Amino acid sequence: MKWTASLVVALGTLTIPAVAWSHFNLVEPTPTLVQDERGDPQKLGPCGGTTKAPGEPSGAVTSVKGGQSLHIKIHETVYHPGHYRISLARTSDKLPADPETVTRAGEKGPISVSAKIDADPKPPVLKDGLFVHTERPATDSIWEMDIKIPNVNCDKCTLQIIQWMAEHGYNADGGYTYHHCAALKITADPKQPVDKMWSKGL
Repeated sequence: MKWTASLVVALGTLTIPAVAWSHFNLVEPTPTLVQDERGDPQKLGPCGGTTKAPGEPSGAVTSVKGGQSLHIKIHETVYHPGHYRISLARTSDKLPADPETVTRAGEKGPISVSAKIDADPKPPVLKDGLFVHTERPATDSIWEMDIKIPNVNCDKCTLQIIQWMAEHGYNADGGYTYHHCAALKITADPKQPVDKMWSKGL
């Protein structure tokens, strides 16, 4: 896993200097929408698309055993400072709201400055404040990690990966956040206890 920045702990915020627009491609698991080489369409929450182009469903469903790890791989195709968050819900309408954002005034409207990061996330958030970065890499960034899936049964849960961006102008479709989702078929491991907190949270 690659890390190129430090997390600002005070007040649970991330403060990052200005750069240009960003895009990311969800490489693993396979996303619910067909992506182009930059990862578009990805602005509209909770799972991508745009108002004018809702996107073409991929039909992909990834099978995973509860209590085991799932590999997450993200290709940041256009650099922007920021961080990522991963959430899991039984249906997409149960996914959390985009991160609360502090802004400053810009010439053409508000510009994102920082966002809350939960150091101890609860369902439906699995991990927050991932892959924090503030500097432009020499090449496109590949971010990846293994994330433990709750030990539950879920025929078609929605795994959401979002990218929050600093120094970004507000857009009507996605605010300061880009979105991708993947459909997961989770089968609980009978040798492990069911994750009651996640069973209720899902």
